[in-house]
Amino acid sequence: MATELYMPKNGMDMEEGTIVKWLKNVGDKIEKDEPFMEIETDKITMETESPEAGVLLAKLYEDGAVVPVLTAVGYIGEPGEKVPEAGAPAAVSEAPKVAEAPKAAEASAVKAERKDGYDVAVIGGGPAGYVAAIRAAQLGGKVVIFEKDTVGGTCLNRGCIPTKTYLKTAEYIHHIEAAASRGIVVNAEHSVDMPKVVAYKNNVVKTLTGGVAGLLKSNGVTLVNGEAALESAATVACGGKTYQADKIILCGGSKAIRIPIPGVDHKDVMTSDEILDMEAVPERLGIIGGGVIGCELASAFSAFGSKVTIVEAMDRVVSMLDQDISAEVDKTLKKSGASVNCGRKVLEIKDNAGHPVIVTDNGEFECDKVLLSIGRAADLGCLGKLADQIKTERGKIMVDDTMKTNVDNIYACGDINGRIMLAHSAFKMGETAAENAVKGSAVKCDLRYVPSCLYLSPEAASVGLTEAKARELHPEGIRVGRFNMAANGRSVASGEKAGFIKVIADNKYGQILGVHMVGGVASEMIAEPAALMQMEITVNEVAESIIHAHPSYSEAFAEACADCLGLCIHQPPKKK
Repeated sequence: MATELYMPKNGMDMEEGTIVKWLKNVGDKIEKDEPFMEIETDKITMETESPEAGVLLAKLYEDGAVVPVLTAVGYIGEPGEKVPEAGAPAAVSEAPKVAEAPKAAEASAVKAERKDGYDVAVIGGGPAGYVAAIRAAQLGGKVVIFEKDTVGGTCLNRGCIPTKTYLKTAEYIHHIEAAASRGIVVNAEHSVDMPKVVAYKNNVVKTLTGGVAGLLKSNGVTLVNGEAALESAATVACGGKTYQADKIILCGGSKAIRIPIPGVDHKDVMTSDEILDMEAVPERLGIIGGGVIGCELASAFSAFGSKVTIVEAMDRVVSMLDQDISAEVDKTLKKSGASVNCGRKVLEIKDNAGHPVIVTDNGEFECDKVLLSIGRAADLGCLGKLADQIKTERGKIMVDDTMKTNVDNIYACGDINGRIMLAHSAFKMGETAAENAVKGSAVKCDLRYVPSCLYLSPEAASVGLTEAKARELHPEGIRVGRFNMAANGRSVASGEKAGFIKVIADNKYGQILGVHMVGGVASEMIAEPAALMQMEITVNEVAESIIHAHPSYSEAFAEACADCLGLCIHQPPKKK
């Protein structure tokens, strides 16, 4: 069936656009995401990209036509495909509808039809899995979910939530240390009762995992505890029993990586799974790996009283983020008392009188405990007897944008497919897979604007392209706007002057390509640029149309957008 091409809504107040010129003629081949026409609004001129690959079958408007937003302007498809009869402009296309959960009676009827087996089986109860199970149940499916541990996965049990609980405890310590400067008379001496810290963390985890279990139950999802694996393309084996399902969603999650070097099995070498249950603060903590997990735990344990040493093979910490964020994180860690050693390759971990020693190609570091924090690998144990049939690449299950594997009725979401190993991207992948599994649709999961966050003090967050990647992909030029948090009123009043917000925009249209920030509550502030980028809002619209509260951390984002245009009010003009 031919795909409709329509006038996009590229702005909150855009109602119509002018077709400046068609970039393709009828019969021309168009690739997915390739520009097919140039349009003009009252603010900008920009190119519109094709949602699919195919041949331009028809134009419904000519150059110069003024067309309402979301109105069909043409069709793309396979050569010879039929399109709606020409002769009159196409009717206004409806915006994609949000899938509605079926009414209770309809959902019950769907479930009642099947007595044996399930519509959907989900292996793994982490962020991807439990969300997929609940969404599938909302859509009327009879659903079973398998979990070998506790629902919530790595995120709730050993990752996001436990580490953020520790980091909040560290934040309290920072506040205590800064209290005197604000006129608060306190006893500056403080210490950490680590068993109580662990107990508080465990209570938080129990509360949230219990909440997930309750949500599964209230949505009618059957929870089976045990290690599950594929018996066939329609059968899951768990605990000596088999379960039939029309569709299967694999959400096996990930496991911590242990590097194959001599001494890695030393009794005092841990992964991020074990360190969160450690009930004594080590005097000297060595961390191998300066990624997000390593930096967050370095920040927490530095506040708890450990002398932290980070050893990182790359030339900077959190090297996957924008270089300016790496530089600011490096300063933050060193300010906390941590030793940061980049560009060091770990050769072995040797023992010295019972203490582990990290041996690198440029020095040795003796510690009391060592944290291995070099990333996580997909856990493919759930593949079972289909391990040779389901395609994988570099240890991760290959899926298309609908989350479907090469086996037609099997989907894979979250860390197991390795696309973006974050809980919030897993949520979206799980929803997408459930939608497609239950409804037989082919909804695609758009992961272009997934934010990444680093919960230090101050926090860091990022969405979109780094400056280096933007320059690589946009040789015609980019604009970079920057606003330092030291000039933000809320930051100064809060005593949180460190950090910045950097906005990268396309030089031609002002499209926001990437936003990178350190300071305040960056993990909360990043939601605004992520949403605006999904809506294709430009820096012009942010700077000229959106009013932010004052004083607030988030108004620094608007200032950075204005700086892209040379119009920033609250900092001196750029030198030419």
